Amino acid sequence: MTLQTHKLRDAIAVALVAGATGVAGSGAAFAQDQNQDTSADDATTLDRIEVTGSRLKRSEIEGALPVTVIDRAQIDASGEVSVSDYLRTTNFNSVGQFRPQSGSSAQAGAFADLRGLGSQRTLVLIDGHRAPKAPFAAGAGTDLNAIPLAAVERIEVLTDGASAVYGADAVGGVINLILRKDYNGAQVTIGKSSPKWGPTDEASILFGVSGDRGHIVGGFSHNRRAMIFTNTRPWGSEPGASTFGNNYFSVDADGNIVNSNFVNGIDFYNPVEGGCTNEDFYISPINGRCVYDFNATAADEASYGNKAFFLNGEVQINDDWSTYLSTTVTNAGSFGRYAPVPGVVVIAPDAAQNPVPGATTYLYHRFAAAGNRDTETNANAYDILLGFRGTVGDTVDVDVGVRYNTYRYDEFGRNFIVGSLAEQAINDGRYNIYDPGATPVDVLNSIKATTTRNSVFTTKEAFGNITFNDVFEMGGGSAGLVVGGEFRKEDYADIFDSLSSAGVILGSSGASSGGGREVSSIYAEMLLPFTSTLEADIAGRYEKYSDYGSNFAPKVALRWHPIDSLTLRGSVGRGFVAPTLDIITQETAFSADSVFDPATCLFFGADTAEDCAAFGGDDPVQVNAFREKAEGLGAEESSQYSLGVVWDATDWLNVTVDYWNIKIEERIAFFSSQQLINIDNGDDSTPMPGAPCSLTRDPNRGNAVVEVHNCFFNQGEVKTDGLDLTLRTNFDLAGAGRLTNVLQASWSHEFTIDGGADQVQSQGFPAVRATLNNQWQRGDWGVGYIARYIGSNGSGASATESYLTHDLQASVELPWNAKFTVGVNNVGDKMPELISFNGRPFNFFLYDAYGRTPYVRYEQRF
Repeated sequence: MTLQTHKLRDAIAVALVAGATGVAGSGAAFAQDQNQDTSADDATTLDRIEVTGSRLKRSEIEGALPVTVIDRAQIDASGEVSVSDYLRTTNFNSVGQFRPQSGSSAQAGAFADLRGLGSQRTLVLIDGHRAPKAPFAAGAGTDLNAIPLAAVERIEVLTDGASAVYGADAVGGVINLILRKDYNGAQVTIGKSSPKWGPTDEASILFGVSGDRGHIVGGFSHNRRAMIFTNTRPWGSEPGASTFGNNYFSVDADGNIVNSNFVNGIDFYNPVEGGCTNEDFYISPINGRCVYDFNATAADEASYGNKAFFLNGEVQINDDWSTYLSTTVTNAGSFGRYAPVPGVVVIAPDAAQNPVPGATTYLYHRFAAAGNRDTETNANAYDILLGFRGTVGDTVDVDVGVRYNTYRYDEFGRNFIVGSLAEQAINDGRYNIYDPGATPVDVLNSIKATTTRNSVFTTKEAFGNITFNDVFEMGGGSAGLVVGGEFRKEDYADIFDSLSSAGVILGSSGASSGGGREVSSIYAEMLLPFTSTLEADIAGRYEKYSDYGSNFAPKVALRWHPIDSLTLRGSVGRGFVAPTLDIITQETAFSADSVFDPATCLFFGADTAEDCAAFGGDDPVQVNAFREKAEGLGAEESSQYSLGVVWDATDWLNVTVDYWNIKIEERIAFFSSQQLINIDNGDDSTPMPGAPCSLTRDPNRGNAVVEVHNCFFNQGEVKTDGLDLTLRTNFDLAGAGRLTNVLQASWSHEFTIDGGADQVQSQGFPAVRATLNNQWQRGDWGVGYIARYIGSNGSGASATESYLTHDLQASVELPWNAKFTVGVNNVGDKMPELISFNGRPFNFFLYDAYGRTPYVRYEQRF
């Protein structure tokens, strides 16, 4: 194929940015000076490079799709030590992303969330292939904490749908992690940060050799962040207050509440007399309850660490064929601490410890004497790919291979309480509710359990494609065509211990699940250069799933280059999100759900419906709920389009603007107990889903809810749209060095679910996120300044003001082939506002509370 020739643009780093919208840091692409000579003597033939979003290699600088390329220099300039921490700072994670949290069922994980559409709608690739899925959160996709940052050469972020190229889940976008492949020599890197909270350390060894017949690159890496206890934070000095301290209410044989602490006819809790003197318990001055200060013992963030080995290599078999190998072995672990187990225990009317003899007593108790809930996780991920690629004739390229990856996860929870054993110990007097700390150790041990969770997700894959570079000639050159197919087998298991599965562990629960599926795919993509300035890219992919059915995703993208300095582009396509194995294979799980329902509230003892409003708002009633596996669930289906313009305004200024619009139909929605009750009461206009969802009321109990079956169901839609803006400048300051500046901003215009209220600007969903990255380089010295902005969100008392932080970094190349870097992230020691979100004191997804973070890094090259 005869490639179009171009003069190399100034400081372009073509191998990293071909086909991309641009970069988020210093390595930006800029148009050449149009007054420069472009004679044949200066012309340079560009290598064709495959960029995320297409399987056809190109040599053009700007492609038809919006791809942001983040190179290694930009990653290093951020001061971050993990893939998850870096991606959390990007604008495209509109609502932030999950971080390791103590007390969470996904404590060890970190999951990307492009456009706020959820991690299950964000596809993560490693070198163009699906990254291993985390079995402890199979519905959430890839655990970014299990990917070693030291192994990553660059990150390509496609902010457009890509199911036509990559298949399911690429609706919000694609994150493609490109591993290091070309390196000669060896390098040792060590680094450490020392913020007020959550210090980190990092270390890596990188080595590589290359010759006439091939190359190999490998290394070892380690990174770690320490656990952060709540009581070390500024807000941790204020005692937490939980009704699960040592309180009770009693009901007589006629169902009436027997109460001596009935405040305003609503608060019927009584503190256990004399039972609120143990450490971290106190009587609340607000309502007189015995409450527990959970801030004294719990951790905000779990510790986590990553150790990895990686190896990439390619060997030339002959002039036309080569074989390549890529493998990564990763160990990731975390430790989290949560406050001691809370639970409700029923004390029999004739029990000696019953505060109200003759009545049934409900004790809301914190089992602090048994110790804190500690959860330790250990995960091992293995990923290996072997492939062959070559050419047939002069115009046909072939790439075939096989891949195997598995992610094994083990979790251990200590000091959890078996509800039935605790209830028995309280009723027979062995556990002292009037002085829990005086309970003998052997009694405490007799009611405790160590919970376990063993999970695995394994993928076996075979793939192959054939690229025809010269199908036929068109006005702008040769048409290109790639056709290919993939077959993968997924096996998944998530097994909880028998007590957790049975729902008898207080403060924890778990439903085991497991199964497998086979996925067969065929795809084709064609590049049609109608003229030298206009081309079309047409792609389509068909996927068949062994468990639910099939989907077809087409896409058309256009690129028009009317003048040298201007590129117009757009795309339209469809996509899909396959139902995840966890929800279609899970066992039925019991849960005592807290809900508000007037009829149920009245049956439980409220005097009037007016009382129920306060009763439900402050102390919901509990109903028996069962989470069922999804039956007959189909894929979500999306339609999306994008329009963009790239303008090389001058030789120092580049502007990119892209509009995106996404609509998801047949949304896979979870119907909680409260939502089903709201639908049944007419407070939610959403149609009642069919089986296995159901709600049962008992007319003999005042029509109270007696049983709820939760489920996932295809129902409803999601709509969202917005704009991405990138401004890049590049100044040659002659003897003063070179200055590059990149401003990236993302604006979410609208985000609605099932036609409801717009989520943008609600709590946790800012309309704007922006980053300004400035890098100055002169000789061996470099200085960087990065400003990160998160717009305001929320309203009223829950309004969060805009959030701006500043990062500084300086580096120097040393004479002995080394580099020393020192920096401070969040120079101004900015802390998040304490507005409760998702059960946490602030929004853990959008903000961090590490405070001012100085760090150092030393690199020695050999």
